[in-house]
Amino acid sequence: MTTLVFGHKSPDTDSTGSPIIWAWYLNEIKGQRAEAVFLGEPNTEAAFVLEKWSCPKPRIVESFEAGTKVVIVDTNNPAELPANINDLDITAIIDHHKLVGGLETKGPIEITIRPLACTATLMHDLMGADAENMPDWVKGLMLSCILSDTLEFRSPTTTETDRALAHNLAAELNLDLSAYAAQMFEAKSDISAFSDVELLRMDSKEYTAAGKALRVSVLETTAPKLILDRKASLMASMTAVAAEDGADQVLLFVIDILNEEATLLVPNDLVKQFAEKSFGATVSGDTVVLPGVMSRKKQIIPALTL
Repeated sequence: MTTLVFGHKSPDTDSTGSPIIWAWYLNEIKGQRAEAVFLGEPNTEAAFVLEKWSCPKPRIVESFEAGTKVVIVDTNNPAELPANINDLDITAIIDHHKLVGGLETKGPIEITIRPLACTATLMHDLMGADAENMPDWVKGLMLSCILSDTLEFRSPTTTETDRALAHNLAAELNLDLSAYAAQMFEAKSDISAFSDVELLRMDSKEYTAAGKALRVSVLETTAPKLILDRKASLMASMTAVAAEDGADQVLLFVIDILNEEATLLVPNDLVKQFAEKSFGATVSGDTVVLPGVMSRKKQIIPALTL
């Protein structure tokens, strides 16, 4: 039976590259049958990365038969996985997020969760000496995942392990690391083809904080004005997205990669309370700037309170 490898819904670059990397490892190094699949359409940065490294886009799977063998990467949160995830045969989890709970397996499995900025970095560690066999396109995907998840080392989640591996991979590929990161971020910043609803769900995770069901969305960009120019329509769309997704509120943080700050859209009093209680901010309009806030995982989610 072929093992399907996938990351979370609304795949970013790490949840795009890491399933492909691990499927390559299982197939070519471990001699197993594995296939990378996606749970949704990759974002524009991830699509750029696939094209850059001449990597065909894996198929998108919307439903899974019970008993399908799977490896989960870059998440352990059931809300980000297929609705029947506990009916599948989960054989391994490889992740760098906090343990959420709620997954049930058919038997003992291998679980690796480490405090690194990127799942692909963790995979390199797991490969050990076998990582020397990675072809250039796998190295390229791995480098891309690291640069994306660390925002070229600006994110507070960045570790020396992530940084050293990225520099080594760039040297092996004869790539100018900063120039390549700029190309990736430019691709990520192109939002022209997306509706407001698509933007609110593009890089979004479901969490509960202070008794409120939240969809916490981030848009990382080098051109925040392109997003903020649409703030009125984005805020107007939040009500419908929250209702459709069973959430009390959508929180949208626009991450300015170059200035290293986040702008939170503030459509109502609930979001204003979250901003003031969570980040010690003073809100006087429909946006608030949060200096130094770059990471949903490390700085936003742990802080959310009322």
